[in-house]
Amino acid sequence: MTGVLRTKWSDGYLTYERPLVMGIVNVTPDSFSGGFTEKEAIEHAFRLIDDGADIIDVGAESTRPGWTPVSVDTEIDRLIPLIEAIAPSCDIPISVDTMKPDVAQAALDAGVDIVNDVYGMRWDGMVDVIASNGVPVVITHIHGDLDTMHNVTMGDDFLSEIKRFFDERVEVALNAGVDKECIILDPGIGFGKTMKQNSELLKSASFFSDGYPVLIGASRKRFLVDMYGDRSDESSAKAAIIAIENGARIVRVHEPKITIDELKKTV
Repeated sequence: MTGVLRTKWSDGYLTYERPLVMGIVNVTPDSFSGGFTEKEAIEHAFRLIDDGADIIDVGAESTRPGWTPVSVDTEIDRLIPLIEAIAPSCDIPISVDTMKPDVAQAALDAGVDIVNDVYGMRWDGMVDVIASNGVPVVITHIHGDLDTMHNVTMGDDFLSEIKRFFDERVEVALNAGVDKECIILDPGIGFGKTMKQNSELLKSASFFSDGYPVLIGASRKRFLVDMYGDRSDESSAKAAIIAIENGARIVRVHEPKITIDELKKTV
């Protein structure tokens, strides 16, 4: 893949002359970082936009350790009021964090611009949803399957294994008709990796890129305790800066302003 790195979305292109900051909004009661009620989520989304977020990522199913899957209907019922409340007056892309194709389609119909799929388009029908709607997709790596991703960790060859996973999923996407400029890669910090491997992933975005933008989501994750002594938003911002310095084009964080302020110090 050659040319200027960019991501196509409904309002034009995301470009990467500077790193982009994705802000997280969870309407998920069991989220490891705390979820919001519908009203709180709407208010929080608009605050993150005011704080300078480049993308808003909305989710309604936690994938933390010990997570409990929710039904398609439950996920849709949590998401759609939030999306419908913010989409009409939001001039930045909205991403939906889901692995279910029916949820993704409902969210797209409600005004979402990007699908952030923690399951890497492995759910039957998801790649067709992405291709038929012509939207960007974040292809995330998890080790193993959904019921083992927090219990079984990867071996010493984890970087190459993740790279092979991306090569295979990108090929599936392209063969289904997904545009090259709609593909974003996320190596999946916290999903089946050891604490040391998670730390190494912060420094490995360039290894995975292969001409595609790489997203790193380290915010408030447990391995930060080993690195910084806590998993605060300040520590999350430090991790985001490391990822950016090593090739990440998008960082996914709970408090964008703290990361944006840290980024200003590095310029």
